[in-house]
Amino acid sequence: MTTAEEDGAMTPETVLAKLESLRAKRGYLLPHHGLMAVGEPDLLAAYDQMYSTLTLGTRILDERTKEIIWLVVLTTTSEAIATHHIQRMHDAGGTDGEIEAAVRLAAYARGAEYFDFVSENWAPHLADYDAVRAYRNGLDRLATGSGIEAGCVEMALAAAHACQRRWGWVEEHIIGAYREGVAERALLEAFSLMMFPGGIPNFVDAAAHWRQLILDGRVAPSPAFEAWARAPGQGGFDEASGSGNS
Repeated sequence: MTTAEEDGAMTPETVLAKLESLRAKRGYLLPHHGLMAVGEPDLLAAYDQMYSTLTLGTRILDERTKEIIWLVVLTTTSEAIATHHIQRMHDAGGTDGEIEAAVRLAAYARGAEYFDFVSENWAPHLADYDAVRAYRNGLDRLATGSGIEAGCVEMALAAAHACQRRWGWVEEHIIGAYREGVAERALLEAFSLMMFPGGIPNFVDAAAHWRQLILDGRVAPSPAFEAWARAPGQGGFDEASGSGNS
């Protein structure tokens, strides 16, 4: 067994100083920040850089749009601890009504599977039932008058569905984002916001579904995004090793 000195553990004073530095930067602390500060300072530094890029920095999305997407994602993943995003929404000019609308969008996304259920099980008893059309009709009524722009709705629901691995609906909202003229980098930023609460593997799979939409000609990408989609060798280890079907 190694000693604390051999492990490179920090002194209590160093730990507390590091935590105060983190608090000053973020305005709050969560338990995992201190845990990494104590035992994995290099990991904490990398994590903090990634989180800062995702959340604190400005990329493509304006702050209000970004926080609406965050709130839809956090609601659909039941991430109760992230209340700082409510304050950030207010700071960005968002209203309580828009926060309520974001919650309604998340709730609607969680119910999307029932449109599939009806299509798969009851369609023979319903005249001309179409799950996507029924879903879209309800979404239009929900979003009208909400104050949330159509492109933001598409991005937020694409990310929310990715958190729950509802890939057919992810694809529907990627297509919808293109239809609404959403910039591809903005849509990418929206997906990136779900990496922490929704899981990086789900972000990986969302990228794969987006890529397939491009390859299938279901969306019209920019030259750069088309080059990404058509680049070979993106099937991971199984493809590289020849041990799987990619």
